[in-house]
Amino acid sequence: MSWLPELRLVVADRTDLTPTVRRFALRRPDGGPLPGYEPGAHVTLTTPAGHRRSYSLVEPGGEAPGEYVVCVRRDPAGRGGSASMHDDVVVGTGLTATGPRNRFPLLPAKRYLFIAGGIGITPIRSMATRLRAEGCADLRLLYLTRTAEDAPFLDEFPDATAHHSAGRGRLDLWPHLATPDDDTRVYCCGPLPLIRSVRALTAHWRPSRVHVEEFTAPDGYAAPFTAVWAPTGRRVDVPANRSLLSALRGAGVAVDSSCEAGTCGTCRLAVLDGGVEHRDAALTDEERRASLLSCVSRAAAEEITVGPVTG
Repeated sequence: MSWLPELRLVVADRTDLTPTVRRFALRRPDGGPLPGYEPGAHVTLTTPAGHRRSYSLVEPGGEAPGEYVVCVRRDPAGRGGSASMHDDVVVGTGLTATGPRNRFPLLPAKRYLFIAGGIGITPIRSMATRLRAEGCADLRLLYLTRTAEDAPFLDEFPDATAHHSAGRGRLDLWPHLATPDDDTRVYCCGPLPLIRSVRALTAHWRPSRVHVEEFTAPDGYAAPFTAVWAPTGRRVDVPANRSLLSALRGAGVAVDSSCEAGTCGTCRLAVLDGGVEHRDAALTDEERRASLLSCVSRAAAEEITVGPVTG
């Protein structure tokens, strides 16, 4: 995200946690302190192959941490970012990072229910570690993976409800969510089907008590709209099943992109007129007032005017 300062970091440690999940510790080359962050934050890394990918920070953070720690699951069906992290990154590799950013903050509550699906354990681990250090004992974790072998950090949560679907099918979440509780905050991170299930099963909860995070692009786009490209005035139809990014490119407008999942910020455009339905996990509230990520966000009405970000 070019509008944020970039950090040049070096991989100080690389450890395999499971056959598919690798831990990376990143430090400044001079060993100095890094910008602080709170649990739930993520950084965006540029892989050696040029992909920009966002990864949650797994440690609880603080004002001036000495390192950033991320965990990357190799995704054989992905677009190459995780493969580059696993295949091209060794101790001593230099990586460019932006952030930290936090769109999944840990908020005060009497009780917490954490629901982690697979690698979604990473931000939840940072939260649980912070809460334990502060003396909070009233927290529960539902940790859902395909097998026990796929579950990094499982040994750190001896009281968790660990469910492995390979031998038992999906966990029935309803008994855990049936009764809304204003004194409990629900935090869920994981794959899109899990996010959708939790949202559906907490429809009767107060919305402010349910927090979810996903790093995946939506698989549907909703209503069509027209985008006006401000530099030329060209009008571009954006169908319901096509992203703004794709439609602009199809009309000959060059827009850079990388993750195409709303997390890296490369495809950011200025919004000059019209409302926006934001679907990203990268922009701050201030940035959303004047820009959007064209890979996932939509116009809130029939027409929107966009252009390059300047300044």
